[in-house]
Parts: sequence; C-alpha cells; structure tokens
Amino acid sequence: MGDVRGNGRGTMVTRQGQRKPVRVNGRRSAGDVVAGIGAVVALAALMAGVPFALLTVFGSPLPGHVPSMSDLTHKVGPGSLMAILVALVWLAWLQLAACVVVEVYAGIRGVGVPARVPLAGGTQSLVHRLVVAALLLFTATTAIMPAFSGGGLAQRPPVRMEPQSQEFHRVPAAPEQPAAADRAAAQTAEAPVEKTATTKIYRVQPPEGRHHESLWEIAEKCLGEGRRYKEIYALNKNHVQPDGTRLTIASLIRPGWILEMPADAKGAKVIPAKDLPDYFRYGHAVPDEPQRPAPQPDPDPKPQEPTQPPASQPPASQAPPASPEPSVSQSPAPEHSPAPEHSPAPEQSSAPEQSPAPEQSSAPEQSAPPQESEPAHPPAHDGAEVPGEDAPRYQETGAKFDLGWPQGLAAASLLTAGLLGALGRRRRTQLWNRAFGHMVVRPEGEAAETERALRIGADDDAVKLLDLGLRHMSKSMAAGGRALPTVYGVHLGRGSLDLWIAPADRNPPAPWQAFDDGQVWRLRADALPMLEASGLDDVLAPYPGLVSIGTNDHGRILVDLEAAHGLIALRGPADVRRAALSAIALELATNRWSDHMRITLVGFDAELGEGLREIAPDRVRCVPTLRDALPELEGRSEEVRQALAASGVDSVLTGRCRGVFGEAWMPHYLIMADQPQDDEADRLVALARTGTRMAAGYIVPGEVQGATWTWDVDAGGRLRAGVLGFDVAAQLVADDDYRGVFELFRGAGRLDSVPLPDLAGGAEPPTAQQSSVEVRLLGPIEVEAPGPMDESRRELCTELLVFLAVHPEGVHPTVLSGAVWPRGVSAGVRDACVARVSDWLGRDGRGRPNLYYDERGRIRLGSQVRVDIAVFRWLVWRSAAEPASETAYMAYALDLVRGPLLAGRPRGRYAWLADHELEYEATARVIDVAHRLVVLRLDEGDAHGAVGAARAGLRLAPEDEGLWRDLLRATHATGDVAQVRVVVDELRSRAARDRFLDQLQPETEALVEELLPDWHRVGSR
Repeated sequence: MGDVRGNGRGTMVTRQGQRKPVRVNGRRSAGDVVAGIGAVVALAALMAGVPFALLTVFGSPLPGHVPSMSDLTHKVGPGSLMAILVALVWLAWLQLAACVVVEVYAGIRGVGVPARVPLAGGTQSLVHRLVVAALLLFTATTAIMPAFSGGGLAQRPPVRMEPQSQEFHRVPAAPEQPAAADRAAAQTAEAPVEKTATTKIYRVQPPEGRHHESLWEIAEKCLGEGRRYKEIYALNKNHVQPDGTRLTIASLIRPGWILEMPADAKGAKVIPAKDLPDYFRYGHAVPDEPQRPAPQPDPDPKPQEPTQPPASQPPASQAPPASPEPSVSQSPAPEHSPAPEHSPAPEQSSAPEQSPAPEQSSAPEQSAPPQESEPAHPPAHDGAEVPGEDAPRYQETGAKFDLGWPQGLAAASLLTAGLLGALGRRRRTQLWNRAFGHMVVRPEGEAAETERALRIGADDDAVKLLDLGLRHMSKSMAAGGRALPTVYGVHLGRGSLDLWIAPADRNPPAPWQAFDDGQVWRLRADALPMLEASGLDDVLAPYPGLVSIGTNDHGRILVDLEAAHGLIALRGPADVRRAALSAIALELATNRWSDHMRITLVGFDAELGEGLREIAPDRVRCVPTLRDALPELEGRSEEVRQALAASGVDSVLTGRCRGVFGEAWMPHYLIMADQPQDDEADRLVALARTGTRMAAGYIVPGEVQGATWTWDVDAGGRLRAGVLGFDVAAQLVADDDYRGVFELFRGAGRLDSVPLPDLAGGAEPPTAQQSSVEVRLLGPIEVEAPGPMDESRRELCTELLVFLAVHPEGVHPTVLSGAVWPRGVSAGVRDACVARVSDWLGRDGRGRPNLYYDERGRIRLGSQVRVDIAVFRWLVWRSAAEPASETAYMAYALDLVRGPLLAGRPRGRYAWLADHELEYEATARVIDVAHRLVVLRLDEGDAHGAVGAARAGLRLAPEDEGLWRDLLRATHATGDVAQVRVVVDELRSRAARDRFLDQLQPETEALVEELLPDWHRVGSR
C-alpha cells in the first residue's frame, strides 16, 4: 500500500477532501422509466404469458400415460409432429427461464460475470438487457450490477487476459531510509496541504477463469455497498487509461485500469494526488527528475569527481567527457619514467554508456584523482613527477564515440549469456580435438569484436537466478500441491527477480516474497547460492516462453509468449521490426531457462535462418512459407490436447510442475519475418486463439486482425507492449550484429589447431621473496602490492594491472584505453587510473617505480613485479632446456595453478580477452604440462604423483576429458579400485550438472568400461 501522510494536525488530507463531493444523480429519467416498464412487461409476457398460452392451447406437456415401445414404432402423423414442436417450445422456455434466474441473481447479488447458460448465447444476451432495465426501477439510486454488456456475453470474441500496467519499480525493495523520512517530514511541515495531498486508487485485477471484476463488485468490496458504483464511475469517467482507452460505460472496465476511489474506500492504495495523472496514463508513478546538488566551493584547485548516482539506482546515461588536453611535444623519456602520481586533468565521467539496461556493465569506474600528498619515496629521476613529462605524447581524441563493436549485442545481457554458453560448448569440442603442443584457433576481426561485445554484455548470474529461481518455484509449488500462477511479465533488476503474476497470491513459496498485495513475487539475488545447491536438474522449465523485449530505467523486461493464448502482432518500420524479431529468435534459440523446444522461423533469409540452425540445430527449423509450417503446428496443438486429456492435469503449467508426460509439454514457437496473407492469418489465428495455454507461442509482423496482443516498435527503438503496459527500449539485433555472431560460431566450429607460441626463456623471474608485487592469474585473480587501494576502485585498477601483466613488452596508452574502456574514455580519466595503479604498486627495492613509461612511451611493469603466468612459462621453457630436471620444473609450474584462469573476474570486464591469446595459450599449455607430467610419473612408477599432476591440471581445466582419462589411469595404477569408483562418480556428477554436455566422449566411456566393467554409461540428456 502507498504511504499515508499526515497534515501535521493528525488528519489525512485527501484529494477528495479538497473539492466538492461528487453528487450522484438519484433521479430516473423518463427514458429509464419507460425502458424499465417495457422490460418488466416483456419479462412477464415471456415468463408467464408463454406457458399460459401453451397450457391453454395444447394442454399439459406431461404425457397422460406411461410411454411404451409401441410409441416409438407407430406411424408419425400431424398430431405427433405438433407434439414434438410444442415440446421444443417448452424446452426453449425453460432455457429462457434459466437465463432470467441467472441474470436476476447476478444483478441483485453482484457476483461478477453471470454464469453462462449452455447454448443460450443470444437468448442470455437479450435477457441480460431486459433484466438490467427492469432492475433500474427497483434500485434506490438507479444503480445496478455493472456486469459486462449483453453484446459481450454473446457475440464478441473471448475477453482477452489484459493484466495491469507494469509497476515493478514502485515495489519497495528496502525499508525507507531515516534520512529520506526526515526530509519528507520537513517538506510536510513547510507545505502541509500541497505536499501531503493524497487520493486513493484501485487497480482492476486480471480475470480468474471466467470471472471478471466489475464496478459493482469493486464498490461492494471497497465501499461496502455495490450501489455506490456510480460514485466510482463519476470519478473516473472519460479518463484515459494506461491502454489508451476511456471509461465511457459504467459496466465496461478492463484489467489493468486505474480507478480513483472515494475517500472512504477500504483496501485501496493511497498515492500522492500529484501522481494520479501518471497512474492514469502509465499505470504507475513517473519519478521526478532528480535534482543535481549545487556544486560546493572548493578553495583548492583539485580535480572534481563527478557526481555518482546512489548505489540503489542504476546510473543514468553519462555526459561525454570534456575535451582532452592539447598535445604537447616532449623530449624522450629516460629508461624509467614514473607513471602518473597526480592527474594532470580533472577526472571525469569515463564513457558515454549507451546501454539502456541496468544489468549492463557499468561505466568505467568514476574515480577521484589521487590526493595531493608527498610520495613515500622520492622519484627515481628528478623532474618526472608529471605523468609522461619526459615521454613522447600522442595526440588524444578524448572519448571515442565511433565504437567498432556491436553495441546492440552488448546491451542484451541474457541473449549474450546464452550465446556465450553455446560458444563455450563449441570451444570445448575444439579443445578436445587439438593436438599436443597446439592451441585452438582464436577469433579475429569481426568475430573477435563480436565476442568482445558478448563478454561485455553477458550476465550469467542473472540467467542462473532466472532459470534456477523458476525451477525452484515450480518444485516448491508441486510439493505443496499448488498450481503455478500465470506469469505475464518478469522484471530482472540488479538485485532481484520480480514476477508479475495473476491471480494475485500473497503466499509465495520461500525464498520468494510477495509485494503489492501478492501481485508481484520477488526473489533476491542473494538466494542464488541456495538455489544452486537445491538439486534442480530434473525439474522441467515451467516458463520456457519467457523472452526479453527490452529494458527500462530499472531493469530488463521479459514476457511469456505462451501467456498471450493467441497471436502476437508486432507493428513498426520493417528494419526495426526485423531487428526485434531477430533478437527474440536468437534468445529463444540459446536461452538456458528452457529445455527441449522447437522454434519455427518462417520467411527469414538463408543467412539468419541457416545461421541460427547451425547454432542450435536441436531447436531451430526454417521454412519458406507459413503453409509449410502450419501442418506441424496444428499437429503439435492436437498432441498437447491429447496429453492434457490423458494425463488428467488441468493445464500445461500443472503438467510441467508435476513432471508428468514431460515431453508432451515441449513448447513450439513460431516467428515470421513477413506479414501473413489474409487466408493464412485467419488459419493461424484460429490455431493460436485457444483461450488457454497450449505450450505454443506465435509472433508475426504487421497488422493482423484477431491478434491477442499487438506491440508497436518505432524508428527510435521504443517498444510499447499494448495491453501489458510496457514501454521499453527494445532489444534489437541488427543484420551486421548477427552476421558477426555467425562468423564467430563458424570459427569456433573449426577443428584444426595452431602451434603454441615459442617460449622465449630469458632471465629467471623474481622469486616470491625478491618481488615487491605479485600478480596471480592462474586461478582467482590476486594482487599483493604495498600501496593502498580504495575498494570501490579495485575492480577497474585490477583489470588495468592484469592487462599490463599479460603484455610484458609494454602497452601504448591508446591501446590500453581501447582495451580497458571499450566504450571510450578521456585521456584524463585513463591517466588518473594509471596513476592510481602506480601508487598501489609502489616502488621496488632499488626505489624505482613498479609501473613506468619506457623510452617509447609505453606503460610497463617493473622487473620486480612477479606474474605467475610468466613464471609458469619460464619453468616450462626450463624443463625443455634441462631434460634431466623436466619432472621437477613441471611440478613447480603446476604448483602455481590454483583454479580456472582469471576466476572470479567481475561481469562486463576483461572483454579484451576475446582477441587475446592468453585464455587459449594458458589453457592448452597447462593441460599439456599436466598430461606430460602424468606420463613421466607413471613411467617412474609414481602413481600418486601422477594423480596429483592430473588433479593440478583439472584445477584450471575441469572440463577437459583428456585429463580425466589421465586421472583415471593414474588412480587405477595406485591399485585402489574404490578410489577409481570415486573418480568415476565425480566425473559422472560433473557430466550430469553440465547443461551443455550431451554425453561423455567415446574414449572416456571405453576407458571407464575397461577399468570398471560393471560401470554403466552416463546417458545423454
């Protein structure tokens, strides 16, 4: 419920309290009286006159004797025919009487939509009108139950399930902060009437089954008297509602509408009166434009840090950085020119982030410049205090706005996570097929830029939260014998997952929480570890039709294609419409919150259709025309109907929840590239418009008569989802973007490999005792440095340091900018960050800075910075140079491996790895060293040492089955059969948890059967 604020005198000021009360007209017009009298006469004639006439003319309809078999065989004459006709008239009268009883009961008791009398469509519609007109004569205030009009009961199409307008950002995420409360109280004291004026609203609920809310029912529930419905009607007449329509007839209201309520309404939401127009227009309040704090005077001419948005709100789009400093010609630098210790320019917003979604990687960190303080050690060279003062300066262009990578992909966080998962499966196959001493082919050019965008945008934690959260909810609801709710929309924000459900339910299963009177179920992101440990592998995906349509200021919005119960039409310019459909197809084909599914693409060109089929051959089917797709769609619909009848479940959701007839609920989605012909559209609408969930979804472009939902996307990329009330920045994938995706996947399908780069050897790296800074990359990223580092800036500074660590030859400043700040950065921001890292790393034992500019103007790390990957390479090179000590050097090298390469790196960072050889080279080299050491130790008879070597390699590459086979052989060589079984069970468990692993390699299965003949295979899933 909304806040109720006082006026400072202990009473609540409402919007109704500031104007004259609404006067409800209690007089009947002459037309109302005439219509009422006519309706009473007509009802009396029909209810009493018809049976009186039948009894008078034809007598009683009951037979005078008990019927016998001869009555069925004797000749039929005129008398028999007349008797049959009279019987039919009596049956029609009985049906009419039933309609009258049902309508009178509904009108007097206010039960919502009257019950349907079988085979009485037109008759019940007529009776409804007569009863309404008649009851007007007997109500004290000319009020009557405002059920749906008679036309709606008979001839109109089924009422669409139109849920309320989206209001996720209004759901309270945390208790109000005391400071905010104090400010609100102060404002209230200053202007008690203007600031605390409130009103009450009610949101019309989605239908439950065939029951729809009416004004009478709302008045009875909130005002205690159904006859007061006209007060509600008077307050809301002609107001434009969120779906663009108006309340013009008191009996016609739609789900999602906002109704202003009288001041004494109970169970209504209290809102500020100033927000009422926003509720009428959008369905929710529109936040006021945030006020920028006035700049504080600062006597020191220090660089100013830009205002940073609160942590609880996503950062707004940032302004472009200021113009860079002019280039200054400088003389060459000495050998060790210290890195910046004080920023020469005000540090500013780093990049003009274009991503509309809060879950996109945030802008490069907005860091304050280093404080003006005396360095702990004097500089190695006098006159080098200013960054790069003696190094050649390159003309900077400031922020780079012409980004050379596909930004549309980077903005699609769930889509990119799905693509990276599918890409990882291809890369695994490449790794298994590479030769010893080789590494897989890495992407280049457009493919590398595409992967870079995927790494920037992918939000794997959000995908896990969505996938596991929905499966856990389904499992919990099944355990409690409850039915899954219909999910119309999903809001995925930074710290939570919100489901917009119907009907409202205030009792969600833990750890879900209910908000907004049970209309929203929320799952906090900190529940993810618990979900991962819940064993949900055998739970069917309950809502596989969820797909992203775009983002708003607070998160990503998804809708369930199956919830439409009919056709979805997408209108707008052809190119934007195609980009939106391409994004939907790509996400459906690769998402992880679905299981088995079929996606039929109709009319798409060979490039998109065949490319998608190569990425997800088990999901995607391409056909040229709708006629080619309809037979399979119709057959699939019939299979679902038969499964519902055979299984005894009441819906597809219940079948998925209980896990019965699992494959029967596999969804089938149709996406068309071009608007269908009229005859094809009619056939498709008839197939799609079932009125219930049928494990299917249909989305077509253009204006289609009979579509259940109609969405509009404009040339600016805004998508408005019609009755759902969503207005978002559409998720779009342009032609060039998906071409890059297909090029990337084609490269990942290559099974050839390239030789590993030669190891240069050189001087021995510093030992742990000799180094002043240590950077560890072979596992979770760790940095040991003597200087201070602000935790809020650690992620950005660590990435910059890692980039320098994997480039021992040094990095040009502009190259560093493009890698660490892919969306662009100003020279001042970059230099300030480099200065901060320099302060963090400090100086070596000889007083030289551990980060400096060399004579070519490149940024380098000092010789006493120890990087574990460099040490690893040197030890491997040394093992080849000294064959007698090969085993010892390889063992030392593997001791450096602590886990997967660069584990724990934050989302959206390290995108430069896409076109760097580090991941490919380090993974191949560690696997080769581990395998080589296993072979050497087995030859020496050291089976336990071989086991340790295999385990060390698996720490970095746990999915490599070659190392698992080495571990099995080494464990078998120890003679401990029980331990072999442990290893096999461990491998089996890993395979079962891997959603992208169909089955083990044949070589692995053969080895297991050889070592353990009674072992059974891990079947494909």
